Amino acid sequence: MATEFRLPELGENVEKADLVRVLVSVGDVIAKDQSVLELETEKATMEVPSTVSGRVKAIHVQPGQSVKVGQLILTVEDGAGPAAEPKAESPAQAAVPPSPAAETPQPAPRPPEFALPQQREDTGTVPAFRPEPSLRGQVVEFAVPRPAEPEAPRVLAPAAPSVRRFARELGVDINLVPGSGPGGRISVEDVKQYVKRITTGARPAGGAMAVALPDFSKWGPIERQPMRAVRRKTAEHLAQAWASIPAVTQHDKADITQLEELRQRYAKRAEAAGGKLTITAIALKVVAAALKRFPQFGASVDMARQEIIYKKYCHIGVAVDTDRGLLVPVIRDVDRKGILELAAELSQAAERARSKKLSSEEMEGGVFTITNLGGIGGTYFSPIVNAPEVAILGISRGGLEPVYRNGQLEPRLMLPLSLSYDHRLIDGADAARFLRWVAEALEQPFLLALQG
Repeated sequence: MATEFRLPELGENVEKADLVRVLVSVGDVIAKDQSVLELETEKATMEVPSTVSGRVKAIHVQPGQSVKVGQLILTVEDGAGPAAEPKAESPAQAAVPPSPAAETPQPAPRPPEFALPQQREDTGTVPAFRPEPSLRGQVVEFAVPRPAEPEAPRVLAPAAPSVRRFARELGVDINLVPGSGPGGRISVEDVKQYVKRITTGARPAGGAMAVALPDFSKWGPIERQPMRAVRRKTAEHLAQAWASIPAVTQHDKADITQLEELRQRYAKRAEAAGGKLTITAIALKVVAAALKRFPQFGASVDMARQEIIYKKYCHIGVAVDTDRGLLVPVIRDVDRKGILELAAELSQAAERARSKKLSSEEMEGGVFTITNLGGIGGTYFSPIVNAPEVAILGISRGGLEPVYRNGQLEPRLMLPLSLSYDHRLIDGADAARFLRWVAEALEQPFLLALQG
Protein backbone atom coordinates (compact mmCIF):
# COMPACT_ATOMS: atom_id res chain seq x y z
CA MET A 1 0.00 0.00 0.00
CA ALA A 2 1.32 3.45 -0.94
CA THR A 3 1.20 6.32 1.54
CA GLU A 4 1.72 10.01 0.79
CA PHE A 5 3.89 12.28 2.91
CA ARG A 6 2.94 15.93 2.57
CA LEU A 7 4.74 18.93 4.02
CA PRO A 8 3.38 19.51 7.56
CA GLU A 9 2.82 22.83 9.30
CA LEU A 10 6.14 24.62 9.85
CA GLY A 11 5.02 27.25 12.34
CA GLU A 12 2.79 30.27 12.67
CA ASN A 13 2.39 32.24 9.42
CA VAL A 14 4.91 30.00 7.60
CA GLU A 15 3.26 28.90 4.36
CA LYS A 16 6.27 27.89 2.29
CA ALA A 17 10.02 27.33 2.46
CA ASP A 18 12.98 26.76 0.16
CA LEU A 19 14.08 23.14 -0.16
CA VAL A 20 17.80 22.90 0.56
CA ARG A 21 18.30 19.12 0.55
CA VAL A 22 16.33 15.88 0.28
CA LEU A 23 17.86 13.61 2.91
CA VAL A 24 16.55 10.32 1.45
CA SER A 25 16.61 8.57 -1.93
CA VAL A 26 14.22 6.34 -3.84
CA GLY A 27 14.44 2.85 -2.40
CA ASP A 28 15.49 3.97 1.09
CA VAL A 29 13.58 2.55 4.04
CA ILE A 30 12.57 5.34 6.39
CA ALA A 31 11.14 5.32 9.88
CA LYS A 32 8.59 7.62 11.41
CA ASP A 33 10.16 10.83 12.82
CA GLN A 34 13.26 10.36 10.64
CA SER A 35 14.45 13.61 9.03
CA VAL A 36 13.76 13.57 5.31
CA LEU A 37 14.06 17.23 4.26
CA GLU A 38 16.19 20.25 5.05
CA LEU A 39 14.26 23.49 4.54
CA GLU A 40 15.14 27.14 4.79
CA THR A 41 12.36 29.52 5.84
CA GLU A 42 12.57 33.28 6.03
CA LYS A 43 14.11 33.05 9.50
CA ALA A 44 15.86 29.72 9.96
CA THR A 45 16.99 26.40 8.51
CA MET A 46 15.29 23.26 9.81
CA GLU A 47 15.04 19.54 9.23
CA VAL A 48 11.55 18.08 8.70
CA PRO A 49 10.76 14.62 10.10
CA SER A 50 8.61 12.08 8.28
CA THR A 51 5.18 11.22 9.64
CA VAL A 52 5.11 7.90 7.78
CA SER A 53 7.35 4.84 7.54
CA GLY A 54 8.25 2.42 4.78
CA ARG A 55 10.21 2.31 1.52
CA VAL A 56 10.49 5.49 -0.56
CA LYS A 57 8.76 4.87 -3.89
CA ALA A 58 8.93 8.38 -5.39
CA ILE A 59 10.27 11.84 -4.54
CA HIS A 60 8.12 14.66 -5.91
CA VAL A 61 10.32 17.68 -5.08
CA GLN A 62 13.85 18.83 -5.92
CA PRO A 63 16.47 20.95 -4.08
CA GLY A 64 16.14 24.65 -4.85
CA GLN A 65 12.38 24.39 -5.20
CA SER A 66 9.94 26.39 -3.09
CA VAL A 67 7.58 23.99 -1.32
CA LYS A 68 4.26 24.83 0.33
CA VAL A 69 2.56 23.42 3.40
CA GLY A 70 0.42 20.46 2.30
CA GLN A 71 2.42 19.83 -0.88
CA LEU A 72 3.15 16.19 -1.81
CA ILE A 73 6.76 15.38 -0.93
CA LEU A 74 7.20 11.60 -0.93
CA THR A 75 5.28 8.49 -1.85
CA VAL A 76 6.11 5.63 0.52
CA GLU A 77 5.21 1.95 0.20
CA ASP A 78 4.07 -0.08 3.20
CA GLY A 79 4.00 3.09 5.30
CA ALA A 80 1.28 1.66 7.53
CA GLY A 81 3.19 -1.55 8.27
CA PRO A 82 2.07 -5.15 7.54
CA ALA A 83 -1.64 -5.60 6.84
CA ALA A 84 -3.75 -7.32 9.46
CA GLU A 85 -5.18 -10.78 8.75
CA PRO A 86 -8.79 -10.49 7.53
CA LYS A 87 -11.48 -11.99 9.69
CA ALA A 88 -13.62 -14.86 8.36
CA GLU A 89 -16.76 -13.61 6.70
CA SER A 90 -20.15 -15.23 6.77
CA PRO A 91 -21.76 -16.04 3.39
CA ALA A 92 -24.22 -13.19 3.93
CA GLN A 93 -21.42 -10.76 4.59
CA ALA A 94 -19.48 -11.99 1.56
CA ALA A 95 -22.49 -11.39 -0.70
CA VAL A 96 -22.83 -7.77 0.31
CA PRO A 97 -20.26 -5.48 -1.35
CA PRO A 98 -18.38 -3.37 1.14
CA SER A 99 -19.33 0.27 1.40
CA PRO A 100 -16.84 2.96 0.39
CA ALA A 101 -16.43 3.90 4.04
CA ALA A 102 -15.52 0.31 4.90
CA GLU A 103 -12.92 0.19 2.11
CA THR A 104 -11.24 3.35 3.32
CA PRO A 105 -8.59 2.74 6.01
CA GLN A 106 -8.56 4.86 9.10
CA PRO A 107 -7.18 8.31 8.28
CA ALA A 108 -3.54 8.86 9.09
CA PRO A 109 -2.95 11.03 12.11
CA ARG A 110 -2.59 14.68 11.33
CA PRO A 111 1.07 15.69 11.07
CA PRO A 112 2.07 17.49 14.24
CA GLU A 113 2.94 21.12 13.97
CA PHE A 114 6.67 21.36 13.41
CA ALA A 115 8.59 22.98 16.20
CA LEU A 116 12.17 23.16 17.29
CA PRO A 117 13.44 22.95 20.87
CA GLN A 118 14.25 26.21 22.59
CA GLN A 119 15.77 24.96 25.80
CA ARG A 120 18.89 26.73 26.90
CA GLU A 121 21.63 24.63 28.42
CA ASP A 122 22.46 25.51 31.97
CA THR A 123 26.09 26.57 32.02
CA GLY A 124 26.33 26.10 35.78
CA THR A 125 28.60 29.14 36.14
CA VAL A 126 28.59 31.80 38.79
CA PRO A 127 27.81 35.21 37.23
CA ALA A 128 30.60 37.75 37.26
CA PHE A 129 28.11 40.35 38.44
CA ARG A 130 25.08 39.78 40.63
CA PRO A 131 21.86 39.74 38.60
CA GLU A 132 19.95 42.94 38.93
CA PRO A 133 16.35 42.97 40.19
CA SER A 134 14.05 42.03 37.36
CA LEU A 135 11.10 44.01 36.17
CA ARG A 136 10.09 41.14 33.96
CA GLY A 137 6.42 40.97 33.11
CA GLN A 138 4.03 41.55 30.33
CA VAL A 139 4.02 44.22 27.64
CA VAL A 140 2.26 47.31 28.92
CA GLU A 141 -0.14 48.88 26.47
CA PHE A 142 -2.11 52.00 27.26
CA ALA A 143 -5.07 51.21 25.06
CA VAL A 144 -7.46 53.84 23.80
CA PRO A 145 -11.03 52.61 24.47
CA ARG A 146 -12.87 51.59 21.37
CA PRO A 147 -16.60 52.04 20.77
CA ALA A 148 -18.54 49.02 21.98
CA GLU A 149 -19.86 46.83 19.22
CA PRO A 150 -23.23 45.22 19.76
CA GLU A 151 -22.41 42.27 17.52
CA ALA A 152 -20.76 38.98 18.46
CA PRO A 153 -16.97 38.70 18.85
CA ARG A 154 -15.33 40.14 15.79
CA VAL A 155 -14.29 37.77 13.02
CA LEU A 156 -10.66 38.03 11.90
CA ALA A 157 -10.18 40.54 9.13
CA PRO A 158 -10.09 38.91 5.67
CA ALA A 159 -6.41 39.02 4.69
CA ALA A 160 -3.76 36.59 3.51
CA PRO A 161 -1.07 35.52 6.03
CA SER A 162 1.54 37.49 4.07
CA VAL A 163 -0.57 40.65 4.40
CA ARG A 164 -1.00 40.03 8.15
CA ARG A 165 2.74 39.61 8.52
CA PHE A 166 3.37 42.82 6.55
CA ALA A 167 0.96 44.75 8.79
CA ARG A 168 2.43 43.26 11.96
CA GLU A 169 5.97 44.25 10.95
CA LEU A 170 4.76 47.83 10.48
CA GLY A 171 3.01 47.80 13.85
CA VAL A 172 -0.45 48.07 12.27
CA ASP A 173 -3.58 46.41 13.67
CA ILE A 174 -4.90 44.55 10.63
CA ASN A 175 -8.47 44.79 11.99
CA LEU A 176 -8.36 48.58 11.64
CA VAL A 177 -7.43 48.53 7.95
CA PRO A 178 -10.35 48.95 5.51
CA GLY A 179 -10.15 46.41 2.68
CA SER A 180 -10.74 47.31 -0.97
CA GLY A 181 -11.04 43.75 -2.31
CA PRO A 182 -14.08 41.51 -2.69
CA GLY A 183 -15.87 41.10 0.61
CA GLY A 184 -13.60 43.71 2.19
CA ARG A 185 -10.45 41.61 1.67
CA ILE A 186 -7.31 43.50 2.69
CA SER A 187 -4.26 43.73 0.44
CA VAL A 188 -0.72 44.96 1.02
CA GLU A 189 -1.65 48.17 -0.81
CA ASP A 190 -4.55 48.73 1.62
CA VAL A 191 -2.09 48.49 4.53
CA LYS A 192 0.25 50.99 2.85
CA GLN A 193 -2.59 53.46 2.26
CA TYR A 194 -3.70 53.10 5.87
CA VAL A 195 -0.19 53.86 7.13
CA LYS A 196 -0.03 56.89 4.84
CA ARG A 197 -3.21 58.28 6.36
CA ILE A 198 -2.06 57.96 9.98
CA THR A 199 1.51 59.10 9.51
CA THR A 200 3.11 62.09 7.86
CA GLY A 201 6.17 62.04 5.70
CA ALA A 202 6.52 58.25 5.57
CA ARG A 203 7.30 56.61 2.25
CA PRO A 204 5.52 53.40 1.27
CA ALA A 205 7.27 50.39 2.78
CA GLY A 206 9.52 48.63 0.32
CA GLY A 207 9.31 51.53 -2.15
CA ALA A 208 13.08 51.51 -2.64
CA MET A 209 12.81 47.97 -4.05
CA ALA A 210 10.53 48.97 -6.95
CA VAL A 211 13.23 50.68 -9.06
CA ALA A 212 13.36 49.30 -12.59
CA LEU A 213 16.79 47.92 -13.53
CA PRO A 214 18.48 48.20 -16.91
CA ASP A 215 19.38 45.19 -19.06
CA PHE A 216 22.87 44.55 -17.74
CA SER A 217 23.51 41.87 -20.37
CA LYS A 218 23.97 44.65 -22.95
CA TRP A 219 27.38 45.38 -21.45
CA GLY A 220 28.65 41.87 -20.82
CA PRO A 221 27.92 38.41 -19.45
CA ILE A 222 25.74 38.19 -16.35
CA GLU A 223 24.44 35.44 -14.07
CA ARG A 224 21.14 35.54 -12.19
CA GLN A 225 20.71 33.63 -8.94
CA PRO A 226 17.52 33.53 -6.85
CA MET A 227 17.64 35.09 -3.40
CA ARG A 228 17.78 32.55 -0.59
CA ALA A 229 15.00 32.80 1.96
CA VAL A 230 17.13 34.43 4.67
CA ARG A 231 18.55 37.05 2.28
CA ARG A 232 15.09 37.74 0.82
CA LYS A 233 13.57 38.24 4.26
CA THR A 234 16.47 40.45 5.34
CA ALA A 235 16.06 42.63 2.24
CA GLU A 236 12.31 43.00 2.72
CA HIS A 237 12.51 43.67 6.45
CA LEU A 238 15.30 46.25 6.20
CA ALA A 239 13.63 48.02 3.26
CA GLN A 240 10.46 48.36 5.31
CA ALA A 241 12.41 49.58 8.35
CA TRP A 242 14.35 52.11 6.27
CA ALA A 243 11.17 53.40 4.64
CA SER A 244 9.04 53.65 7.80
CA ILE A 245 11.54 54.70 10.52
CA PRO A 246 13.08 58.19 10.54
CA ALA A 247 16.42 57.02 11.91
CA VAL A 248 19.42 59.03 13.09
CA THR A 249 22.86 57.70 14.09
CA GLN A 250 24.87 59.03 17.06
CA HIS A 251 28.59 58.23 17.36
CA ASP A 252 30.92 58.13 20.35
CA LYS A 253 34.07 56.44 21.66
CA ALA A 254 34.79 54.50 24.83
CA ASP A 255 38.21 54.14 26.46
CA ILE A 256 38.33 50.38 27.06
CA THR A 257 41.97 50.14 28.15
CA GLN A 258 41.01 48.97 31.63
CA LEU A 259 38.20 46.80 30.33
CA GLU A 260 40.54 44.97 27.96
CA GLU A 261 42.87 44.14 30.85
CA LEU A 262 39.98 42.66 32.80
CA ARG A 263 38.68 40.82 29.74
CA GLN A 264 42.02 39.10 29.18
CA ARG A 265 42.33 38.29 32.88
CA TYR A 266 38.97 36.47 32.99
CA ALA A 267 39.05 35.00 29.46
CA LYS A 268 40.06 31.52 30.62
CA ARG A 269 37.28 31.46 33.20
CA ALA A 270 34.76 32.24 30.46
CA GLU A 271 36.21 29.48 28.26
CA ALA A 272 35.84 27.01 31.12
CA ALA A 273 32.17 28.02 31.30
CA GLY A 274 31.71 27.22 27.61
CA GLY A 275 31.96 30.67 26.04
CA LYS A 276 34.23 33.51 25.02
CA LEU A 277 34.49 36.74 26.99
CA THR A 278 34.04 39.05 24.03
CA ILE A 279 33.27 42.76 23.94
CA THR A 280 29.80 41.81 22.68
CA ALA A 281 29.12 39.66 25.74
CA ILE A 282 30.17 42.52 28.02
CA ALA A 283 28.12 44.98 25.95
CA LEU A 284 25.04 42.83 26.53
CA LYS A 285 25.26 43.43 30.27
CA VAL A 286 26.06 47.12 29.83
CA VAL A 287 23.12 47.69 27.47
CA ALA A 288 20.75 45.83 29.80
CA ALA A 289 21.69 48.25 32.60
CA ALA A 290 21.32 51.21 30.23
CA LEU A 291 17.83 50.09 29.19
CA LYS A 292 16.79 50.14 32.81
CA ARG A 293 17.92 53.79 33.03
CA PHE A 294 16.49 54.72 29.61
CA PRO A 295 13.41 52.50 29.08
CA GLN A 296 12.30 54.29 25.89
CA PHE A 297 15.22 52.65 24.04
CA GLY A 298 13.58 49.25 24.56
CA ALA A 299 10.07 50.42 23.63
CA SER A 300 8.09 50.31 20.38
CA VAL A 301 5.94 52.87 18.56
CA ASP A 302 2.35 51.92 17.69
CA MET A 303 1.30 54.61 15.22
CA ALA A 304 -1.98 52.82 14.47
CA ARG A 305 -3.15 53.43 18.04
CA GLN A 306 -0.98 56.47 18.74
CA GLU A 307 0.71 54.68 21.67
CA ILE A 308 4.15 53.85 23.01
CA ILE A 309 4.63 50.26 24.19
CA TYR A 310 7.10 49.81 27.06
CA LYS A 311 8.33 46.25 27.66
CA LYS A 312 9.00 45.05 31.18
CA TYR A 313 11.49 42.42 30.03
CA CYS A 314 15.03 42.60 28.67
CA HIS A 315 15.65 40.34 25.66
CA ILE A 316 18.49 41.59 23.45
CA GLY A 317 19.29 40.44 19.92
CA VAL A 318 22.86 39.99 18.67
CA ALA A 319 23.60 40.02 14.94
CA VAL A 320 25.54 36.95 13.75
CA ASP A 321 27.29 36.75 10.39
CA THR A 322 26.61 33.39 8.65
CA ASP A 323 27.21 31.99 5.19
CA ARG A 324 23.46 32.41 4.50
CA GLY A 325 23.23 36.01 5.63
CA LEU A 326 22.65 37.94 8.83
CA LEU A 327 20.76 36.17 11.64
CA VAL A 328 19.83 37.75 14.97
CA PRO A 329 19.42 35.29 17.86
CA VAL A 330 17.82 36.85 20.94
CA ILE A 331 19.38 36.39 24.37
CA ARG A 332 16.61 36.23 26.98
CA ASP A 333 16.52 38.02 30.35
CA VAL A 334 19.92 39.64 29.95
CA ASP A 335 19.35 41.77 33.04
CA ARG A 336 19.03 38.62 35.18
CA LYS A 337 22.31 36.99 34.10
CA GLY A 338 25.98 37.54 34.78
CA ILE A 339 28.61 38.26 32.15
CA LEU A 340 30.14 34.76 32.20
CA GLU A 341 26.71 33.19 31.75
CA LEU A 342 25.92 35.60 28.93
CA ALA A 343 29.25 34.81 27.25
CA ALA A 344 28.45 31.09 27.26
CA GLU A 345 24.89 31.58 26.03
CA LEU A 346 26.00 33.98 23.28
CA SER A 347 28.62 31.51 22.03
CA GLN A 348 26.03 28.72 21.92
CA ALA A 349 23.51 30.90 20.06
CA ALA A 350 26.09 32.00 17.49
CA GLU A 351 27.12 28.39 16.89
CA ARG A 352 23.49 27.33 16.38
CA ALA A 353 23.04 30.17 13.89
CA ARG A 354 26.09 29.15 11.85
CA SER A 355 25.24 25.44 11.95
CA LYS A 356 21.64 26.03 10.78
CA LYS A 357 20.11 24.88 14.05
CA LEU A 358 18.64 28.21 15.16
CA SER A 359 14.85 28.17 15.35
CA SER A 360 12.66 31.09 14.31
CA GLU A 361 11.39 31.40 17.89
CA GLU A 362 14.95 32.08 19.05
CA MET A 363 15.03 35.20 16.85
CA GLU A 364 11.86 36.80 18.17
CA GLY A 365 10.97 39.01 21.13
CA GLY A 366 13.99 41.30 21.21
CA VAL A 367 13.73 44.84 22.57
CA PHE A 368 17.15 46.05 21.37
CA THR A 369 19.89 44.80 19.03
CA ILE A 370 23.69 44.81 19.17
CA THR A 371 25.83 44.36 16.04
CA ASN A 372 29.62 44.10 16.25
CA LEU A 373 31.81 44.53 13.16
CA GLY A 374 35.00 44.86 15.18
CA GLY A 375 36.22 41.42 14.13
CA ILE A 376 36.22 42.56 10.50
CA GLY A 377 37.38 46.17 10.81
CA GLY A 378 36.19 49.70 10.19
CA THR A 379 35.62 52.68 12.46
CA TYR A 380 32.00 53.85 12.42
CA PHE A 381 28.84 52.79 10.58
CA SER A 382 25.10 53.43 10.65
CA PRO A 383 23.22 50.22 11.50
CA ILE A 384 19.55 50.06 10.46
CA VAL A 385 17.06 49.83 13.31
CA ASN A 386 15.55 46.35 13.58
CA ALA A 387 11.83 47.23 13.57
CA PRO A 388 9.66 47.13 15.64
CA GLU A 389 12.57 47.98 17.95
CA VAL A 390 13.59 51.63 18.15
CA ALA A 391 17.37 51.45 18.63
CA ILE A 392 20.44 49.42 17.69
CA LEU A 393 24.05 49.66 18.92
CA GLY A 394 26.90 49.18 16.45
CA ILE A 395 30.41 48.34 17.67
CA SER A 396 33.50 48.78 15.47
CA ARG A 397 37.12 47.74 15.89
CA GLY A 398 39.01 49.29 18.79
CA GLY A 399 42.47 50.72 18.31
CA LEU A 400 45.24 52.55 20.15
CA GLU A 401 44.99 56.33 19.97
CA PRO A 402 46.88 59.17 21.67
CA VAL A 403 44.62 60.63 24.35
CA TYR A 404 45.41 63.72 26.40
CA ARG A 405 45.18 62.69 30.08
CA ASN A 406 46.64 64.22 33.22
CA GLY A 407 48.58 66.84 31.28
CA GLN A 408 50.17 64.47 28.77
CA LEU A 409 49.40 62.24 25.80
CA GLU A 410 48.89 58.55 26.56
CA PRO A 411 48.20 55.58 24.29
CA ARG A 412 44.67 54.38 25.07
CA LEU A 413 42.53 51.64 23.51
CA MET A 414 39.46 53.42 22.09
CA LEU A 415 36.30 51.62 20.96
CA PRO A 416 34.05 53.30 18.32
CA LEU A 417 30.32 53.09 19.07
CA SER A 418 27.37 53.90 16.78
CA LEU A 419 23.77 54.19 17.99
CA SER A 420 20.96 54.35 15.44
CA TYR A 421 17.55 55.28 16.83
CA ASP A 422 13.96 55.99 15.83
CA HIS A 423 13.56 59.76 15.97
CA ARG A 424 9.78 59.45 16.39
CA LEU A 425 10.35 58.33 19.96
CA ILE A 426 13.94 59.24 20.85
CA ASP A 427 15.35 62.75 20.73
CA GLY A 428 18.98 63.47 19.88
CA ALA A 429 19.82 64.64 23.40
CA ASP A 430 18.50 61.40 24.92
CA ALA A 431 20.45 59.36 22.36
CA ALA A 432 23.65 61.21 23.30
CA ARG A 433 22.99 60.58 27.01
CA PHE A 434 22.30 56.89 26.40
CA LEU A 435 25.44 56.36 24.33
CA ARG A 436 27.60 58.32 26.76
CA TRP A 437 26.23 56.21 29.63
CA VAL A 438 27.16 53.04 27.72
CA ALA A 439 30.63 54.41 26.98
CA GLU A 440 31.26 55.34 30.62
CA ALA A 441 30.07 51.92 31.79
CA LEU A 442 32.55 50.29 29.42
CA GLU A 443 35.28 52.61 30.65
CA GLN A 444 34.59 51.76 34.30
CA PRO A 445 33.02 48.26 34.28
CA PHE A 446 33.03 47.98 38.08
CA LEU A 447 30.31 50.66 38.17
CA LEU A 448 27.82 48.07 36.92
CA ALA A 449 27.83 46.49 40.35
CA LEU A 450 26.86 49.84 41.85
CA GLN A 451 23.98 50.62 39.52
CA GLY A 452 20.56 50.40 41.14
